[in-house]
Amino acid sequence: MRVSDVSKRYGRDRTVLSDVVMDLESGDITAIAGGNGSGKSTLLRILVGVTRPTSGTVTGRPARVGYVPERFPSDERLTARSYLTHMGRIRGLSGREAGRAAERLLDRFALAGGFDTALRRLSKGNLQKVGLAQALVVPPELLVLDEPWSGLDRSAHGVLAEVMAECAANGGTVVFTDHREATVRTNATRVYRIDHGRVRPGDVEAVQATLVVRLVLEAPSGVDGWPRDDVEAVLASAISTRWEGDRVLVRVGKPDADGLLLAALRHGWSVARVDEAVAERITAASDGDAGEVR
Repeated sequence: MRVSDVSKRYGRDRTVLSDVVMDLESGDITAIAGGNGSGKSTLLRILVGVTRPTSGTVTGRPARVGYVPERFPSDERLTARSYLTHMGRIRGLSGREAGRAAERLLDRFALAGGFDTALRRLSKGNLQKVGLAQALVVPPELLVLDEPWSGLDRSAHGVLAEVMAECAANGGTVVFTDHREATVRTNATRVYRIDHGRVRPGDVEAVQATLVVRLVLEAPSGVDGWPRDDVEAVLASAISTRWEGDRVLVRVGKPDADGLLLAALRHGWSVARVDEAVAERITAASDGDAGEVR
């Protein structure tokens, strides 16, 4: 999908977007980062086809588009279940298929208050869950999310990250906005930055480098008697380690996490815990002695 020289003006004097050029690839999770009023929401509406640009073109837009606006309408008299079922029917599902999809998604996002509660009676966070679910009733080829974490509880944050990753893994294109740098760095594989309507590519390598996975490994019978080479082989890619008895707390860059876990399992270690990747300044001293080997 390509955005070519897109501009958007309202009236003669108000320019919201200026000559935007973007390439959005299948399998990518692209963040559009910028402050309030920078033009992020307008750009997303143009991407999904809700708003037409004043000039320029958007080509290669897939047929199945899921879109979550920043403000999801809350005055609907429909219940959460009936609304999602209705949206599924509009998008080509049978009544039974749409009903099953609605229940599956509401259950996955852990909607509080009941599936048959009217939308207008839901809290902001639960209304946001319904908004996310409606974008996923039919698996989208393009998933566009405007400040999607707004109002969500902590458990739903993880579900949303999973959903985005699944869409990308299945060949979809994911685009989201967020004004928080940590959220952008944690979830994006590609970044564009927008300021006063002008868009420029971000530093993808810098984003990926700050993603750190924290995990806890345990040697089955302690490491004191183990060959030093075996211990070093397991922990070679760690940013830092800290020992607590036979357990070691490890910080590892996200690109190296899978390899470290495989090395641990091959050498007979067990994995006690793996935490979700978070954005960090990579400093070895922040969590113990880097590369410490016992």
